[in-house]
Amino acid sequence: MSVMWDLPDFDGHEAVHFFHDHETGLSAIIALHSTHLGPGAGGTRFWHYENRETAVTDALRLSRGMSFKNALAGLPLGGGKAVILADQNRTKTPDMMAAFGRMIDSLAGRYVTAEDVGISTADMVEVAKQTAFVSGLPVSNSGHAGGDPGPFTAKGVYLGVKAAVAHKLGRKDMDGVHVAIQGVGSVGGGLARLLAKDGAKLSIADINKDHAQTLADEIGAEVVGLDDVMRLEADVFSPNALGAILDTVSIAHLNVPIVAGGANNQLATPEDGQRLFDREILFAPDYVINSGGIISVGLEYLGDSDVTEVNSRVDRIPDRLTEIWDQSASLKLPSAVVADKMARSLIGRP
Repeated sequence: MSVMWDLPDFDGHEAVHFFHDHETGLSAIIALHSTHLGPGAGGTRFWHYENRETAVTDALRLSRGMSFKNALAGLPLGGGKAVILADQNRTKTPDMMAAFGRMIDSLAGRYVTAEDVGISTADMVEVAKQTAFVSGLPVSNSGHAGGDPGPFTAKGVYLGVKAAVAHKLGRKDMDGVHVAIQGVGSVGGGLARLLAKDGAKLSIADINKDHAQTLADEIGAEVVGLDDVMRLEADVFSPNALGAILDTVSIAHLNVPIVAGGANNQLATPEDGQRLFDREILFAPDYVINSGGIISVGLEYLGDSDVTEVNSRVDRIPDRLTEIWDQSASLKLPSAVVADKMARSLIGRP
């Protein structure tokens, strides 16, 4: 592996921690990008990586994204992310989660975790038995946010899609607007249900074809292939699976005026934001549109988990996106560049 500082996605990270628990065999990476605004906050991803280098890259990219996401969401939190290197069978036990909790606790509050891909609320309960630096726990009082942050993420993405349609297409409603959704798990599925209620025309794709078909039958959507969803002629392409799916090839084949979805790190390289801009495709920076979940778990950790306050902050996502798009048009810069500049300014980075 290259020296850490030489990796393309190393961005002045404050620390990158490598952990291994001999008893359970659990290996994890916790990357802290910035604690300028507060403890590095970001979920834990449980994933089987092809190699360790890929896992490191994911941790670096995701933690940087959390710095930007928390800053633009107005949270007094920095950016961090954990990835657990799952085996091919994705073996996960309470003892492994307990070991991971001890790893987090050893950082003495510099990192705060919550759910992400492959991690459940029940997993966070096991982690919380070993450390206080955890959020996304079951709700104990009515009217309080907590537990799975997915529904708040989905709501934010839904509001962001509507804002993008209004901004680019001049439409005030979603009736008949064609949205192609890639990935219909917690976030993408929640988005699809909300859009279906508005009368949107939906084409959905997911690696789990049975799940996609069940959802399609429920909401009246069309199931398309994973290789087809990005090439459909539609009004919106909404990526809600894993990242780095917007690259030279895929962008050239996009047949939409808008890209707006909840997946993290959608751009394979920074240059891909320029490619979207050159094609006059409106792009919703992912760490802005998908910030609903961290708003929920962040306020929960900070002791302000009133669901009314969480929803109020999620409702501001369209305003932040519109500000970015307006500056993008004024400065003639990609929206991804504008958002990065805003976030870097807030965390004291050049």
